[in-house]
Amino acid sequence: MAFSSDSGEGFLIQDPKLANSGRVKIDWVSRWMTVLNGLRDQFSDHSVFAGKRIAISIHLEAKTAYLAQIVKDLGADVWITSSNPHSTKDDVCAALAERGIHVFARKGAETGEYEKFVEKIVSCKPHALIDDGGDTTEYLHQHPEFAEELKGVCEETTSGVARLKQRDAENSLLFPAIAINDAQSKYLFDNRYGTGESTWSAITQLTNVTVAGKTVVCVGFGWVGRGVAMRAAGHGAEVIVTEIDPWKAWEARMEGFRVMPMHEAAPLGDFFITNTGEENVIRVEHMREMKDRAFLANAGHFGYEIDVPGLKKESKSVRCVRDDIEEYLLANGKRLYLLAQGNIINISGGLGHPIEIMDLSFSLQLASVHFILSTDGLENRLYRVPKAIDERVVRTKMQQDGIAIDEDLRNGG
Repeated sequence: MAFSSDSGEGFLIQDPKLANSGRVKIDWVSRWMTVLNGLRDQFSDHSVFAGKRIAISIHLEAKTAYLAQIVKDLGADVWITSSNPHSTKDDVCAALAERGIHVFARKGAETGEYEKFVEKIVSCKPHALIDDGGDTTEYLHQHPEFAEELKGVCEETTSGVARLKQRDAENSLLFPAIAINDAQSKYLFDNRYGTGESTWSAITQLTNVTVAGKTVVCVGFGWVGRGVAMRAAGHGAEVIVTEIDPWKAWEARMEGFRVMPMHEAAPLGDFFITNTGEENVIRVEHMREMKDRAFLANAGHFGYEIDVPGLKKESKSVRCVRDDIEEYLLANGKRLYLLAQGNIINISGGLGHPIEIMDLSFSLQLASVHFILSTDGLENRLYRVPKAIDERVVRTKMQQDGIAIDEDLRNGG
């Protein structure tokens, strides 16, 4: 496969000639990431980032690229890859390489290549890691020689935080970690509003079919599932929720959605969206019962929530009918349409979260990395984002949008 690299392998990307397109995209998002811009200005007065090596593994598109640029502008040496090869934007990678950032990524990289990219970004022996999904964090646990100077990790997403919580419970963390996903400024907005809006933006753009009047089956009703269900209802769809958690199931019912097991929902849905982080929540026995021409999409971080290998075995033929839409002709004669190969739909098949949503998430990341680099004595355990950082981010956003709230007068405030 063709790659472009500099002679010292300071980067490995698909094509440097794509840089101009990437620069345009990064410039666009920079205008709307106002909280992040404010933090950059505040942190530029001192040298916390200067000379530090920062590794980043997040979906590599324009908003992530702008975060990387800011970290570099603050004086750090930045090494970056994508947490999911299917979400990588090659033109954005080219623009970062042009800026002197060590980028190792290409869209559609195979598993072996992806693992090599992870190895590349940690080979610098980073002082801090910004991770999404936990793959790079796990690699550092398996190869602790690369973590000798690591002061801490900031984890972006639900799946990665779940892996950190397991290690924390086992007392097996080798370095401090901050659960960015558990900050209120993250999960209340990014997971619900960001994923909800961007999931449906991607689906409607790819399919060009009407959502209103259709039946949408949301598999899982965590923060992501809430957002997907809410936006589906806003489009005029009837929403069915499937769950294994009784409290979440009852919450979905109290929100006005129908709740039932997947085997009952399978014949009813026009769209099926997985939002669980678990493997094979839509299986072959469900697909056999689905309507002809039902759509399947995954909004979770990892591409294993839909049993795609099983779907392939069950199908007489597979063909690409539109960009990022594959038609599977089942043995029973029904056609199912898989979006973005079962990978995370809002980024693999779309533009990802709205810019203002990621402004909050990446502001938490930048401020938390600053906290890690400037704080001595952190233990090898999982921390919440400091409340002062969480509140600072959301209050800054409200102030910029002209939103004022009452003062809390309790306890002499």
